[in-house]
Amino acid sequence: MFPVLSRLGSLEIGTHDALVALGVCAAVGVFWLEGRRRNLQDPRLWTIAAGSLVSGAVFAKLGAGWRYLVDDPEPSLVGLWLHGGKSVLGGLAGAYLGVIITKRLVGYPHKTGDLFAPAVALGIAVGRVGCFLTEPIGTPTSLPWGITVSPEVGARIPDCPQCMSGVPLHPSFLYEIAVLLALYGLLRWLRPRVDVPGELFKVFLIVYGTFRFVVEFVRGNDTFVLGLSGSQIFLLATMPVLFAYFARQFAHRAYRPAPVPIRPMAARTIS
Repeated sequence: MFPVLSRLGSLEIGTHDALVALGVCAAVGVFWLEGRRRNLQDPRLWTIAAGSLVSGAVFAKLGAGWRYLVDDPEPSLVGLWLHGGKSVLGGLAGAYLGVIITKRLVGYPHKTGDLFAPAVALGIAVGRVGCFLTEPIGTPTSLPWGITVSPEVGARIPDCPQCMSGVPLHPSFLYEIAVLLALYGLLRWLRPRVDVPGELFKVFLIVYGTFRFVVEFVRGNDTFVLGLSGSQIFLLATMPVLFAYFARQFAHRAYRPAPVPIRPMAARTIS
């Protein structure tokens, strides 16, 4: 609805890009605060964070850029970067891979998921505001909180014929923002209650991945197989690994034998 945030002379500052950048800044700030709270001052952590950001940006572009490569008669690397779109799920996969590779390169042996989890949740929530203001809102709905845009505004939203129909639409990005903010609060609440290093990031992935699979039904993205979008197919292929992990964790804790108290031996009397 608002593709351009502001103009500086002939330079246009895109709303989506500006809010994604703001989301990255928010994530970096939370990452720094988490490290400070945990008294983790190792400078290698910033190298790992940089590797995560770079790899995440590349995979976010590759995750959505295939459509540009298919549709554009003369694709180029510059065109891919400018017009190829971005995929949050691709970015998450790339960021995770970037952390693994960078940790091995710098020789950092400890888990870092607890630092990244709340930072990623808040960062995506901020960036999704830019998506809400510039991308297709969602599918038609009769729910009272549906959003109706004028035909003039709808015409400025790419690939959104339903935006010009004058009917209320699901505010799918607002759903996501609300869930991510709640998830950010949940992760902060869980911090002192989870005793397995790196577990918070797995909690983030399973909650966000499950929600993302559900919300795709009202987002209005293109579908491929059995009415499922590309994001849903990706989640069906990857989420079972997380569910299996947590199933093993719960089973292990449920059947862990209780510790046997050690009773002091009675002193023997010598006659």
